[in-house]
Amino acid sequence: MKLFAHSKNTPTFDRIATKPMEVKDVASTALAQNPVIGRMLEYNHEQLVFCNDNETGLKAIVAVHNTILGPSLGGTRFWNYNNETEALIDVLRLSRGMTYKSAVAGINLGGGKAVIIGDPKKIKSEALLRRFGKFINTLGGKYITAEDVGVNTRDMEIIHNETEFVAGLPVSMGGGGDPSPVTAYGVYVSMKASAKEAYGTDSLAGKKVLVQGLGNVGMHLVEHLAKEKAILSVYDISEERVKIAVEKHGAKSISPDKMFDLDIDIYAPCALGATVNDDTLAKLKCSIICGAANNQLADEKVHGEIVTKKGILYAPDFVVNSGGIINVYYELDGYVRERAMAHAEKIYDTTWNIIQTAKTEKIPTYMAANRIAEQRIEAIGKIKVRF
Repeated sequence: MKLFAHSKNTPTFDRIATKPMEVKDVASTALAQNPVIGRMLEYNHEQLVFCNDNETGLKAIVAVHNTILGPSLGGTRFWNYNNETEALIDVLRLSRGMTYKSAVAGINLGGGKAVIIGDPKKIKSEALLRRFGKFINTLGGKYITAEDVGVNTRDMEIIHNETEFVAGLPVSMGGGGDPSPVTAYGVYVSMKASAKEAYGTDSLAGKKVLVQGLGNVGMHLVEHLAKEKAILSVYDISEERVKIAVEKHGAKSISPDKMFDLDIDIYAPCALGATVNDDTLAKLKCSIICGAANNQLADEKVHGEIVTKKGILYAPDFVVNSGGIINVYYELDGYVRERAMAHAEKIYDTTWNIIQTAKTEKIPTYMAANRIAEQRIEAIGKIKVRF
């Protein structure tokens, strides 16, 4: 399938945004008048699609952030949000992160994301997923979906029954299968690059690392760290996963109320986002924050500056965890795991270069990463139209 074909009717955009102050002023006014359009302006999104189907119980939101570099791609998160506003903010932030992630990774994809609202253990069904696939198909390839929290490769197979715009398919269907080994490897090499800056060597032997979240990515990361003889502390809501990490990799189990009281070298958040916030930063004692979670900073500007002032080296999450999107990108062109891993290896250099840029320009690392992404999008945007 031709996932990168452009529509003849696609409008031309000369810029990805107006001037920052213009966007801020317009967004503030719009947010007060209309919380949905206002938030789209705030994050500079192209499109939001709200999906509803009473028969299957489907309630979903698809966010397309930016398509200058190519069709937007990002996973579908199936989560029992407290309310629809929480879901909206999450899908907007996540889709924006995907734009920056692909841009920094040097791949030709834009940023998108989808969320399905509800408890997947209670409402997930073949009918619901297939109905969701039909909604994806109406976008005509502007958004390509993949795995995220609450969905798996089997779910992607079901969605694929209704649309070709699916990635993260099983190997048996020509896909890349589970992307978590590639994602985890990217986190690992990014952590090594961060260690080189903080300690003068990229060896992680003897470094005290707290891994918060032992999903597929977190567990693969623990394997890498254990092989390098890092001193591991772990936490996950699943006691079974914690037990595996303790028995197989010699990790120490930590209770959630003690996590941020530890004296550690590296904090690796690998579950949901916003764990770097006012409360945790008041306690956190580490030299490096480097993990797989998305949107680790509760407030990018506020907490990105606080970690810098505290002397903590923050490896920007959308750089660190870009192995997942890299893996999916190679799936779109005939998957070969070796190609994906070779590209993920470059996350080491990308992390190192961002750290050096931040030092030279005396800015937080998140800002250096954002600039690199924005510069690539702006440059490519001058020579091509959006998808």
